[in-house]
Amino acid sequence: MNTNIALAMRAEPARIFELAARVEDWPVLLPHYRWVRVLDDDGRRRLVEMAARRGRIPVRWTAVQERHPDEQRITFHHVRGVTRGMDVAWTLTPMDPTGTTLVHIWHGFEPPWPLVPAPLVDLVVGQYFVNGIAARTLAGLRDYAERAVVAVR
Repeated sequence: MNTNIALAMRAEPARIFELAARVEDWPVLLPHYRWVRVLDDDGRRRLVEMAARRGRIPVRWTAVQERHPDEQRITFHHVRGVTRGMDVAWTLTPMDPTGTTLVHIWHGFEPPWPLVPAPLVDLVVGQYFVNGIAARTLAGLRDYAERAVVAVR
């Protein structure tokens, strides 16, 4: 399963990176996140437990987060939960000199579920859960980042 979702945001990449990288703040910014706990942090890599909702359905996972500020990239590798083994990459790309940034999230997952056909994984895990949650996350971060920019100007 590979999914891609992207959204343009009227904010500088550094501002968006700050909001996206501080996952522990997401439950305050994003109502579909139930909690995020930083379980370990060595300065470069963090072990985070994340819990969200897809509609009324609660989901949670534990991932290793790596922040790459020089590349404007954040990666996650899921190490616990149903999606153990999933890789996630956030990339931020400046689109124009006015401060618009394209935020792209890629998810890759090849579950070890021999009885579940790949098209079903793509539909249920990829489209319904992953992209459903990612779309709300991007929209919420965009709204917050754009409000914060307007408030400063």
